Amino acid sequence: MPDTPDLPESPTDQSPALSPYAAFESLGFRFYLIGNFLSTIGTQMLSVAVGWEIYRRTGSAFALGMIGLTGALPVVVLAIPAGHLADRFSRRSILMVSQLIAAGASVGLAWVSYTVADVRWIFVLLLLLATARTFGWAARGAFMVNLVPQAHFNNAVTWNSSTFETASVTGPAIAGLLLVHHPYWIIYAIDAASSVAFFLMLMPTPAARGHIGTRPAGFEGLFDGLRFVFRTKIVLATITLDLFAVLFGGATALLPIFADRILHVGPAGLGWLRAAPSMGAICMAMTLAHGRPMQRPGVALLCAVTGFGVVTIVFGLSRWFPLSMVMLFLSGAFDNVSVVVRHTLVQILTPDAMRGRVSAVNNVFIGSSNELGAFESGVTAAWFGAVVSVVAGGVLTILTVVMVAVMWREVVRLRAFTTLEPEA
Repeated sequence: MPDTPDLPESPTDQSPALSPYAAFESLGFRFYLIGNFLSTIGTQMLSVAVGWEIYRRTGSAFALGMIGLTGALPVVVLAIPAGHLADRFSRRSILMVSQLIAAGASVGLAWVSYTVADVRWIFVLLLLLATARTFGWAARGAFMVNLVPQAHFNNAVTWNSSTFETASVTGPAIAGLLLVHHPYWIIYAIDAASSVAFFLMLMPTPAARGHIGTRPAGFEGLFDGLRFVFRTKIVLATITLDLFAVLFGGATALLPIFADRILHVGPAGLGWLRAAPSMGAICMAMTLAHGRPMQRPGVALLCAVTGFGVVTIVFGLSRWFPLSMVMLFLSGAFDNVSVVVRHTLVQILTPDAMRGRVSAVNNVFIGSSNELGAFESGVTAAWFGAVVSVVAGGVLTILTVVMVAVMWREVVRLRAFTTLEPEA
């Protein structure tokens, strides 16, 4: 398959409806999806185990926030260079190397946990893990579009999102059950094995070598992705909306506190709380995959993020486990709409020669906002309590929607994806 998929014949091309399973016609996409699914299960299991182990060993909301800061630093510092590399070298090779390094870091976490070494070593290894994933994310974001024809890409994004969310249900649920009777190191070892599995699944896929066209070797053009995002207003608007929604509205980092002190459900309950957003996201992904293509994706995005803010507020105030589960379920459903719209826009509007660098910018905004949001939640929870932190975040998320709708009218006017083509 060539590096540059075929484009629609014209911006107004109205192609016939595709099969809900069109993306699976590509063998490389099937291998990629299986490997990504296994890797995500391991990552989600590790996330639950790390949060619970650090919380039980320190009892500190601030320490939970530090997990987020450790994950954010490599994204902020290295994502732009990582995207540049993804546009120059084999995206598959970068992904494969990142998986091997991630596997090594997980083995290190297993050893630290098994020997009950100083908790600071956990943060060191998390920093290494985040570094590997930063390079992997840049390559991954630019890689999938090379696996399917452009006409199938939105369908591929939807299925990739749904498998990610399925793994995000399975992983935390398994981790929560294992933590009741088994030590943390077993979960870290499972994550290492899942990274190796992704490495093996990538071997039969196309190399998808990046290309920057006529630019010379070196780092000229390093910030082209950043310039592209800032001049493409609709991409800037959707990334900004997602950034602040995740930064303010995420409650994931504080779930160990809610599971232990507020809802009193222990590690098994924590696993289900972590899984609930992904359950909602799966249901939404199935709805999007089998429903009509979005005709007003910008309006759908604004409504979804508003809903995300509302259910975050209700979750923060809830003291009843079933209600908390429902709110987290709905948060995942709303968030999935945002993910599908943003990722589809970024990939469709970006020329193939810049996809690695633009994906890297996307990772700086979105990846770091997840982790910085966790740090912000931990700090505010340490100062004001977990409930105030979550409720205030939901309110700020809703205010962010209003700001974006007023500043970038392009979001409201955005039409169907089939009318779009890469920006010059």
